[in-house]
Amino acid sequence: MPEGHTIHRLALDYRRFAGPVRVTSPQGKFSDAAELIDGAELTRTEAHGKHLFLGFRDSDWVHIHLGLFGKVTFGDAPAPPATDTVRLRLAGPTGYVDLRGPTTCALITDDEKNAVHARLGPDPLRDDADPDAAYRRISRSRTTIAALLMDQKIIAGVGNVYRAEVLFRHRIDPYRAGRDLTPAEWHAVWTDLVGLMREGVRNNRIDTVRPEHTPEAMGRPPRVDDHGGEVYVYRRATLPCHLCGTGIRTADLAARNLFWCPDCQKR
Repeated sequence: MPEGHTIHRLALDYRRFAGPVRVTSPQGKFSDAAELIDGAELTRTEAHGKHLFLGFRDSDWVHIHLGLFGKVTFGDAPAPPATDTVRLRLAGPTGYVDLRGPTTCALITDDEKNAVHARLGPDPLRDDADPDAAYRRISRSRTTIAALLMDQKIIAGVGNVYRAEVLFRHRIDPYRAGRDLTPAEWHAVWTDLVGLMREGVRNNRIDTVRPEHTPEAMGRPPRVDDHGGEVYVYRRATLPCHLCGTGIRTADLAARNLFWCPDCQKR
């Protein structure tokens, strides 16, 4: 599932279609809503965590959640005929964008959009984020910090990669209870997430290693992975830690694979 930086990057990319756009649903599942906004102006785009919002006119919003299988494809004009897997196509004078396989694609009102925001935690990429609100919940919880970082009601937008990497960068045992995290540790984690995720938006990929730990700096081969990006622990199970040489471990936690270094992240 895409992490929050990808959705914020999509919000920026969709803005190239600002103005009146053709809206269609070749697949048919969004046809009724598409007819209501076809020819309307795309006036604004917004992201909160893993939720994308496309604003039309004054109060109409297309709410998109990609889920596990959603894909977005941009192309230049003229747009080719759409396949019947395209849930939503926006087409403007200079190009088009196709959405396939999302978990959610719905036309909603301002009130419905506000309800989505209300159930989400602060997003490190949003200017209105309140990290103290997240810490109030974390500091009262016996749940592991690794699980809490993935709970979108507590922090919105953090996924498996950022969760594993930020805990490693701050030498925090992923199995520590949230209530054992100090305010100073939480502030450092939050600040790091803001910086890492902003870089993810800029580069459209996740890189988490510090300059002194890049392949060039350490004289090691670059990472080869479909996800791209240089990381410390994510999907590096059994490989040696870049810092201490200990084998990276993995385990199932809340139905997701957790990665950590047992030496650098001691309890």
